[in-house]
Amino acid sequence: MNLDDLDRKAASAFDGFIVRKDLVRTFSRQFPVPTYVVEFLLGRYCATTDEAEIQEGLEIVQRQLQSRTVKAGEEELFKARARETGSVKIIDIITARLDAKSDSYVASLPSLRLNDVRISPELIKEHERMLTGGFYAEITLGYDAAIAQEKGGRPFGIDALRAIQLSKRDVLASLAEGRKQLTTTEWRDFLLRSVGFEPDGLNDRAKDALLLRMVPFVERNYNLVELGPRGTGKSHLFQQVSPYAHLISGGKATVARMFVNNSNGQRGLVCQYDVVCFDEVSGVSFDQKDGVNIMKGYMESGEFSRGKESIRADGSIVLVGNFDVDVEHQQRIGHLLGPLPPEMRDDTAFMDRIHGFLPGWDVPKMNPALFTQHFGLVSDFLSECFTQLRNQSRVSTMQGRVFLGGALSGRDINAVNKTVSGLLKLLHPDGEEAVSDEDLEWAVRLALEVRRRVKEQQKRIGAAEFRNTHFSYTLGAEGVEKFVTTPELRSQEGIGDEPLESGQIWTLSPGGADEHPGLFRLEVTEGPGSGVRVLNKPVPPAFQESVRCAEQNLYTRATQLVGDRDPRSHEFSVQLRGFDAAKSGAKTGVACLIALSSALLRKSVRGGLIVVGEVTIGGTIEPVHNAVTIAEMAVEKGAKSLLMPVSCRRQLFDLSDDMATKLDIEFYQDARDALLKALVD
Repeated sequence: MNLDDLDRKAASAFDGFIVRKDLVRTFSRQFPVPTYVVEFLLGRYCATTDEAEIQEGLEIVQRQLQSRTVKAGEEELFKARARETGSVKIIDIITARLDAKSDSYVASLPSLRLNDVRISPELIKEHERMLTGGFYAEITLGYDAAIAQEKGGRPFGIDALRAIQLSKRDVLASLAEGRKQLTTTEWRDFLLRSVGFEPDGLNDRAKDALLLRMVPFVERNYNLVELGPRGTGKSHLFQQVSPYAHLISGGKATVARMFVNNSNGQRGLVCQYDVVCFDEVSGVSFDQKDGVNIMKGYMESGEFSRGKESIRADGSIVLVGNFDVDVEHQQRIGHLLGPLPPEMRDDTAFMDRIHGFLPGWDVPKMNPALFTQHFGLVSDFLSECFTQLRNQSRVSTMQGRVFLGGALSGRDINAVNKTVSGLLKLLHPDGEEAVSDEDLEWAVRLALEVRRRVKEQQKRIGAAEFRNTHFSYTLGAEGVEKFVTTPELRSQEGIGDEPLESGQIWTLSPGGADEHPGLFRLEVTEGPGSGVRVLNKPVPPAFQESVRCAEQNLYTRATQLVGDRDPRSHEFSVQLRGFDAAKSGAKTGVACLIALSSALLRKSVRGGLIVVGEVTIGGTIEPVHNAVTIAEMAVEKGAKSLLMPVSCRRQLFDLSDDMATKLDIEFYQDARDALLKALVD
């Protein structure tokens, strides 16, 4: 292995808590145990950069795994060893149950196919998790020949038990201290290496998706859905990396096992684990009709009622599944939550309780190049840190710094807050550490995107109450309102219905004697200085003329257009982007004036809007002579509304009924009227 800078920094920052992830994969393929069990042993004997020590440690780990893991066909051999020597040490998953007939607890060891192993009530009390899903442990299994002679006797018994998880409790301080020695970019890459991925082979979208997978581990009662193609490692994190997560594979989920067993009061998985993940969710169903309703109530409040009492739990719920088709096709045939079970897929109330929809299609299919060969944190150390981070919140980081837009409902805000809190905990495990605006904005944008994706599916089902999905945020009291979209919704051909960034606008040039009409997007930025610069080289003369008229109107009518802001103390940069054969950008002065004003006011233009018209230096709006052609072209480009001079009204009587129903046409009297109608309310 070649050490890189990140390896050296990590080895210094997390001395004793790192392990080479390529070693882990070597062992995890050889022995029938999860990754975190192998890492537990590697962390004990190989947490060093010294090659000689690593080799020595590897031999010890190899010996222990060889002598203590039971491979298929070796069950009787281990039982015989226990009988001959009195006890045997094994590594296995242990579960337990109460045997009411004998009023005692019995344990199960699946690798030895033993279901009636004696275990003391004290051990059960100390490790309650073995009563729900069980956990991996180093077990000393004893054999008592005298009991074997008794009728119905249980000769095998658990003499000692050591859960395979970290025993140190102050791990969070070590994590926070080590984190300070890495930059944010390095830390994100190191986190990905710690769960087995090599960041160099991933783009930013894939990295964000993999970090989102970790949020349920650090945030209480977080509900996440991930649907995407097969083979992207969706269940890996929940099965292999943390002993605090439990994976339920497709099939029946019992209410008693999930929540509480009414017959004995035993608490279920959501009380015992940090994360409960439903794998292959399309095949999951509950054994009782009210199962989904109990789950809905739990996802909303973290409480469920069974019998007389109301029980609180903080286990996060994760639903993962596969698309049988690609994302574009899935959106054409239904909605993105289509692969959920029938009782969930069209229930908008159930959807509303999902805090985030992780885009599984952004994660590449797993291949050897994506697995890291470098150092990462030992899984039991990382999972212990994750579970302790659940006791904290980072929502206060947003207060006074981030203002969410009016389209978000109460549940939307709660969902975004939880996602931002989780992402910031991952990025900054030290609660006292200051969070930069850049990191905060990254978390907010990602949180808004994954919640908006849920909202878009509710809208697709046809629920009118979810029609406003234009999620936005403002960073700082004087900041610009920015809108967040979900990339799979963007139309590659048309203009879409998303509000653009402030200073941007769609416009149609009506063309001229030797040029057809054409679609353009104007992009304006403003900064200190004065004047207007057109960035296109060479500048089309017709467009230069429109910009000059717009600039003069902005200066002479500044009070009417932009209030007390002084446009002469700002420099504007203008870029014209053509989307057709037309290149001149002729007669686009009104759109240019609105773009300049929008940049100065820091307000966005409405989504799906095209503005048409030319303004003279004196402020007169010039007539448009081919209004019907312009309207038909706007429909073709995917516009939702068209803003035109009022002088076009009579011409549009000739617009076909079919076209008129596809487009909302509005008229303006003058430049100020056009600006007011174009900006987002």
